[in-house]
Amino acid sequence: MKKSKLVVEYTFDFSLTGIATPVNGYKLAWAINRVTGFHLVRLPDLAVGFRPMVEKFFLHYGYETRLNRLKLFRNRALDETGPRYLLVPEFPRFDFILLAQSNDPAFAQQITEQVRSLPFVELVKPLEVSRLKSKVNFVM
Repeated sequence: MKKSKLVVEYTFDFSLTGIATPVNGYKLAWAINRVTGFHLVRLPDLAVGFRPMVEKFFLHYGYETRLNRLKLFRNRALDETGPRYLLVPEFPRFDFILLAQSNDPAFAQQITEQVRSLPFVELVKPLEVSRLKSKVNFVM
């Protein structure tokens, strides 16, 4: 019997920014809302499958308009018992990952600069999506 293989090509037309901060997710989302004028709200937790047959959940805030999309994810899984699962294991030092998507190429840079201005944010660094092995975790 002949076997067929399904090949799916995803487009990664968003930018990711790593954020290191000691504050909780709700406080960071609130501060981003104040600085940017957006309205990030808590969404159902993002479920990501890991091998072998393990599903972990990640804190998730989001804001979408017709033109822009902004999402804030916690890098560590909510259930921290057992082994440590990360949304972006290539960068374990980051506490949060910010996803920005827009038709405006300066949108992500503008958001990054506004987040960098927050007093309790220790480090903000843009991540190259094309180099990440874990970029499929952000396909929704």
